[in-house]
Amino acid sequence: MFKKTSTFLLVTALLVGLSLNTSTVNASRNKKLISNMVTKKISADGLTSALAKVPGYSNPLISHKFGADPFAMVYNGRVYVYMSSDSFEYKNGSIADNDYQNIKTVSVISSSDMVNWTDHGEIPVAGANGVAKWAANSWAPAATHKVINGKEKFFLYFANNAGSIGVLTADSPIGPWTDPIGQPLITKGTPGCNVEWLFDPAVFIDDDGSAYLYFGGGIPGGQNPSQAQIANPKTARVIKLSSDMTHTVGSAVTIDAPFMFEDSGIHKYNGKYYYSYCSNFSGNHPYGAPPKGDIAYMTSNSPMGPFTYQGTFLKNPGNYFGVGGNNHHAIFQFNNQWYVVYHAQTLGKAMGITKGYRSPMINKVSFSQSGAINNVIEDMQGVPQIANLNPYIRNEAETIGWNAGISTEKCQAPGAMVSSVNLDVTSISNGDWLAVSKADFGSGAKSFKANIASTVGGKIEIHLDSADGPAIGTLNVSSTGGAQQWRLMQCNVQSIRGVHNVFFKFTGNSSQNLFNMDYWQFVK
Repeated sequence: MFKKTSTFLLVTALLVGLSLNTSTVNASRNKKLISNMVTKKISADGLTSALAKVPGYSNPLISHKFGADPFAMVYNGRVYVYMSSDSFEYKNGSIADNDYQNIKTVSVISSSDMVNWTDHGEIPVAGANGVAKWAANSWAPAATHKVINGKEKFFLYFANNAGSIGVLTADSPIGPWTDPIGQPLITKGTPGCNVEWLFDPAVFIDDDGSAYLYFGGGIPGGQNPSQAQIANPKTARVIKLSSDMTHTVGSAVTIDAPFMFEDSGIHKYNGKYYYSYCSNFSGNHPYGAPPKGDIAYMTSNSPMGPFTYQGTFLKNPGNYFGVGGNNHHAIFQFNNQWYVVYHAQTLGKAMGITKGYRSPMINKVSFSQSGAINNVIEDMQGVPQIANLNPYIRNEAETIGWNAGISTEKCQAPGAMVSSVNLDVTSISNGDWLAVSKADFGSGAKSFKANIASTVGGKIEIHLDSADGPAIGTLNVSSTGGAQQWRLMQCNVQSIRGVHNVFFKFTGNSSQNLFNMDYWQFVK
């Protein structure tokens, strides 16, 4: 292992948050990450510095790992974001450009307040260790929920690279997931679906319970498409789904989206259906056409069209963050506010590695009186927190507002929402920390407890409002005899009142992982 200095810390690339997975492919990928170090800054006081998402800001949503092609689903007072699991690829021992070929899992995070996000790990979708063993990849997921035969069911749609689209089902938004049909839901043999790219699905359930899937992309004409093919690719599609959400009904309908490239999106506002997409990067884009790599939109009075082009609302992230790439989005409403989730290379930029590894971002969406979508301002500040965190219930340690130096992994202790799906915080070194935003302590707390596993031990210093703010208690962590041998530990704290950011600062003398943290809770 490596010793910290006053300026830099050499740590594994796990510190960008690529957590251990159940699939052999992802496990071997992360072992490779352990042997490839990245350099992280250490502040003058010895604290590990935050990357990309700094205290007070809410973008990117997570900074302990990547996540691309985000799609948001609102359920039971939470926003669930499903993402392609971007992770470093290597060539000759160096980090290579992201070619998406190793993406076989879907990452899931959720939040009830838009700042503190819980990491639910990765769904093993494709490949020999995946749920859908027929699939090679799991790109650009979309999710929804519906009551089927009196029971709430969840549906995850994903692209098997550009060749087909599959569907998984579960009884909770985080799994465990199954493959209900054992084959693709949509192929080029599906009526009306013979397009260049069968990917980037977006799912929509209308007010009457009817469901639709939007997908497609690419430009016809091979390596040398004509300007007419570039301007009107006619590769976007919409198809109706069966009542069980796992089969299609009839033939797909073409959406004639100008300069269509990829990234279908759909939402309904004031009775109108809004289809949105990423414009292509080819040919000439004349005045009135969507600029290259922007998110454009069309409207219709019907979920299956015809749609009429209206304009653009989300510029390519390169316009705001200084590093571009492809553009991917999803519009959603939560607590009477409209948002757009999209990706940008903000974490990669903070690391100095802009090779196509993307992170999820959220900003507000607004509409004009005529129903036009106003241009979205993309920034690192992000959106305000809409609810305080309750510190008196079980809070998963992987619920993170901000962090520095930590990672997450699959945990053997039972989970809170689903017993078989749980993560813990790991890769903890001296000076690392994690924090939650705006915890409401009300009239006061007297003690703190946490579920810990450790072979080494250390301390958890509890600070208010900043990593070097007032310390109100210290939990002494002793060895439990194993990295997955769990024990509930407790300490007293000074009386805490009101609303505070809470920083858990980790300290210890060993160069090994000090301990793992499953969940925590304050006691009144």
